[in-house]
Amino acid sequence: MTGPTALNRARRATELAALADGQPVDVIVIGGGITGAGIALDAATRGLSVALVEKHDLAFGTSRWSSKLVHGGLRYLATGNIGIARRSAIERGILMTRNAPHLVKAMPQLVPLLPSMGRVSRVLVRTGFVAGDGLRRLAGTSASTLPRSRRVDARRTAELAPTVRTEGLDGGFLAYDGQLIDDARLVTAVARTAAQHGARILTRVSAGAADATSVRLTDQLTGDSFDASARVVINAAGVWAGDLDPALTLRPSRGTHLVFDAEAFGNPTAALTIPIPGELNRFVFAMPEQLGRVYLGLTDEDAPGPIPDVPQPTPGEIDFLLNTVNTALATGLTPADVRGAYAGLRPLIDTGEGHTADVSREHAVVESASGVISIIGGKLTEYRYMAQDVVDRALQLRGLGAPGCRTANLPLVGAPANPVATLRSEHALPSSLVARFGAEAPNVIARARCSHPTEPVADGIDVIRAEFEYAVTHEGALSADDILDRRTRIGLVAEDRARAAEVAAEMIAEFGEVE
Repeated sequence: MTGPTALNRARRATELAALADGQPVDVIVIGGGITGAGIALDAATRGLSVALVEKHDLAFGTSRWSSKLVHGGLRYLATGNIGIARRSAIERGILMTRNAPHLVKAMPQLVPLLPSMGRVSRVLVRTGFVAGDGLRRLAGTSASTLPRSRRVDARRTAELAPTVRTEGLDGGFLAYDGQLIDDARLVTAVARTAAQHGARILTRVSAGAADATSVRLTDQLTGDSFDASARVVINAAGVWAGDLDPALTLRPSRGTHLVFDAEAFGNPTAALTIPIPGELNRFVFAMPEQLGRVYLGLTDEDAPGPIPDVPQPTPGEIDFLLNTVNTALATGLTPADVRGAYAGLRPLIDTGEGHTADVSREHAVVESASGVISIIGGKLTEYRYMAQDVVDRALQLRGLGAPGCRTANLPLVGAPANPVATLRSEHALPSSLVARFGAEAPNVIARARCSHPTEPVADGIDVIRAEFEYAVTHEGALSADDILDRRTRIGLVAEDRARAAEVAAEMIAEFGEVE
């Protein structure tokens, strides 16, 4: 199985067979997004035996469709939610300095001061950024990790965002927040770190009937079903949580992003942050991302009805994002500039009427009549705190003894302080590889057995063949879609996906079978 952090088909088969043979565990976690992976890690590091089951793949749902931001809670401070604002700032600092400094970096956010932005809006933005500096200090995050906010002149504004409208430009406000290289990679790192501490991470395993001590599981690869036993069953299925407990009331909210070539924005080095006309404290962001892309988001729209596996942006949301960003650009973008698009559903707690943008991002831990413990609501930045909360509550409700939470100072796989052995590679390490794998980057090449491991998977894509192989041998990818759509984000642009599909299929065929 090539090491304690390696997730692959062989490990899955062994661990699933043990569970099917009746071997009980302390905790079964249902859901392989960031919340479920965080719970598995929290429980495993307390010495509990854990099995995480996910119907599809790691980060298949909402956890891959975010803005890739680790928010400091500024927005919640502005709406009076002091608790969640403070917690978000604390959790951001933990991720950036202890858990995942290799995956979360400081991202400059630039608000251009254009004539269309009135005095009141300017005062509110500047006041908010100063308050954000205060939150950062309160959370104990140094200015060397997240620089202080400041005002910059028109020349610097145009350097950071080259396509910004320059007529009447009066400089800009510059602040910093946390940015993930990729949300799905964070989920994978958390899941692999849980495996490092003994958790069983079982994808393509669906959960049916569940109660306080058992779950009906089905292997999606074979169709075989069995009952698994646990002392605690935790439902972390996100927007699908109601499928396991119909008493739960969620109000999904759709957030849509558009994908552009970075050249369309002049290869910006800051996230262009544009106030939404007619609204206070809501913005659209054009964020520089990996693979030479810019992601433009974000909408916040009610999404009632059945929950789709893969939500789709609506034409109205696409128009809204283009119209809003164009208020700040010298040359307008059109639908022809859009290379891809994605949408995710926020698992908000239903609090009644009102716009979804105003619904609290707090989470809740609920014990159903069947005895299943569910966690609903919440936000990606707070996943570690949410996991701590639900495990604490589960232990209390079941009268189980275990040590306290250990994850606040726990480096994930790829963080420099994680004790995974690092191999030496005779090849130079591409900066893009280091950005995605951190201290583990040398292993990706050194452990490769494929031909031409350092060659790109396709011309113009800065992902090498060894990364595809590593996705299969160490990151639990069981299909070409897992590689293209979640271990990498090549699949966000259809043309790129088509060009890299053959190499992904090659790696699944060569390294994806049980040995």
